[in-house]
Amino acid sequence: MRITTYNVEWFSNLFDDTGNLLHTDDWSGRYNIKKSDQLDAIGHVFNGLDADAVMVVEAPDSHAERDGKKALENFAAHYGLRTTKAVDGFFNTTQQEITLLFDPNKFSATHDPIGQIAGENGSRDAPRFDTAFRLDLDIDAKPDVVRFSKPPLEVALKTNSGFALRMIGVHAKSKAPHGAKNKAEAIRISIQNRRKQLAQCIWLRQRVDHHLKNGDPLIVLGDFNDGPGLDEYEKLFGKSGIEIVLGEGDQTPLFDPHAKMALERRIGAIPTTARFFLRHEKRYLQALLDYIMVSPDLMVLNPDWHIWHPFDDPVCYDVTDMRDALLIASDHFPVTVDLDI
Repeated sequence: MRITTYNVEWFSNLFDDTGNLLHTDDWSGRYNIKKSDQLDAIGHVFNGLDADAVMVVEAPDSHAERDGKKALENFAAHYGLRTTKAVDGFFNTTQQEITLLFDPNKFSATHDPIGQIAGENGSRDAPRFDTAFRLDLDIDAKPDVVRFSKPPLEVALKTNSGFALRMIGVHAKSKAPHGAKNKAEAIRISIQNRRKQLAQCIWLRQRVDHHLKNGDPLIVLGDFNDGPGLDEYEKLFGKSGIEIVLGEGDQTPLFDPHAKMALERRIGAIPTTARFFLRHEKRYLQALLDYIMVSPDLMVLNPDWHIWHPFDDPVCYDVTDMRDALLIASDHFPVTVDLDI
């Protein structure tokens, strides 16, 4: 099986309220890219991936008047994908859902959230992801209440051969100081956002511990908006959110080879999964933000990870159509893992 995580920037802008593709010459949410060009590029990438399941981060919006799941299924039909079915979870208000697009001929997949429903004051013990988590974020002896703006998607999968596993799709809190009017405000917002991001990762790790204790084969994947050494504020907290989710001390670890490489190389080259243009600096910034973490029982199956980077991967670079499609489709690049299940 090939499992993929892929953050598709402003995917929602490419569909109307009925889930039909907007294959037009209007501008998309991506800078200087038409909607039709972005759609064709995304379709080309999905076909090239040939995945059995894709955790789509920033998937089409869902609410009372929009059906993001239908939009993705229409997209799959239009581009002839075999991942023809979609499963989504708790909707949010950000126009960026987390949705699994999968091949129903290979396995079944259902949204299967666990955890108690917490009240307004939150719970300290891994509540359901659409409720609230209580944690002291700033060591002032006063617990803070944290919520996910994009609740993780918990999926129960079963292959046709009967192999069952759990999957958690994640889009963690961004640490960028959006809305800051000056340097001091940017510092304050950055620290506040990092606290929230770390709290979300602690909450997520509690859920991971639950599954590992139960012996559930587990994959945690998505955009964590974080990585070891990614910004200077990490020193204030001593660790990254990625380290928390992977596991520390005597916790049973999850594994991702790209995270491992980044943790071992605080200085030097590391893999990257995203590429952003910094307009004020007139240059591109690359970062490792997207991960696929697997439990120890899946590691014995010799999983094979791959970042579909248009410049760092020789195959993607040499195949001009794929290289161009990856650059047009999104500011993130897909990450895949192949598992013999």
